[in-house]
Amino acid sequence: MKSFKKHIVSFMLIMILFFNVSSATAGSQAGGEIHFEPERIVKFAKKVEKTLAQKGARVAVVARLGRPRDTLPGGVKYTHVGFAVYSQITTADNRKMPGYAMYNLYQSNEKPDRSDLIQDFPVDFFAGVQVLEAGLIIPTPQLQQRLLEVLASPTYKELHNPRYSVIANPFTLDFQNCTEHTLDVIISAIYQTTDTAAIKANEKAYFKPHPVRIDPIKLFLGSLFSSEVSTRDHEGPIVISTFNSIGQFLTKYGAASEVLTVLPDV
Repeated sequence: MKSFKKHIVSFMLIMILFFNVSSATAGSQAGGEIHFEPERIVKFAKKVEKTLAQKGARVAVVARLGRPRDTLPGGVKYTHVGFAVYSQITTADNRKMPGYAMYNLYQSNEKPDRSDLIQDFPVDFFAGVQVLEAGLIIPTPQLQQRLLEVLASPTYKELHNPRYSVIANPFTLDFQNCTEHTLDVIISAIYQTTDTAAIKANEKAYFKPHPVRIDPIKLFLGSLFSSEVSTRDHEGPIVISTFNSIGQFLTKYGAASEVLTVLPDV
């Protein structure tokens, strides 16, 4: 009986460690549980759109917080990023009106180790957040034009790797997550290339990734119990691309007009 209880306790400790790893890096899926009244979500999404419009953004990088911030690894502010693109939106009653469409790489709900490219709208983008906060990166007008060209071309889909890992190494082609795909699209636009080898070479030369300090035991258990957590593409310390590291990269090389935070009205 004591041996059985010991195994149960050990199993529970393993699962606690696993879920800590999983929750610390998840939040890049479509939909999810709603934590705020629909009216608040709609109001906040509209505020984000209004802010983008006031900045004159035809395309921008937008980040959301799908998990409590205290569950995230140190220095990681957001759990998901996507592109907001100024578009002519068709409403349910077939009216045309200006607005922003969101271009996302979403982790699959059915197969967590896979991802899909999905377009939705800001209200969908923020529907499942646990904190009403958005991070915005406004590229320079020149980069915005180049990003629009990539997003409208086959390159956007060609840069998608459906093999998903929440801690994908941005310098390899083994796995990908939303921030790595965003970075790949940005580098493709900056250097006007579709060559993935050239994209990765430029990332290694100029982009500074974010080091993730997670206990090795947690990482091992996470990869053991979840197909969405893999360290196979990391030879040394765990490094990832994040909203902050992308913003710092674009700011350093003069490719971002502004990086800002949007909070809900009091």
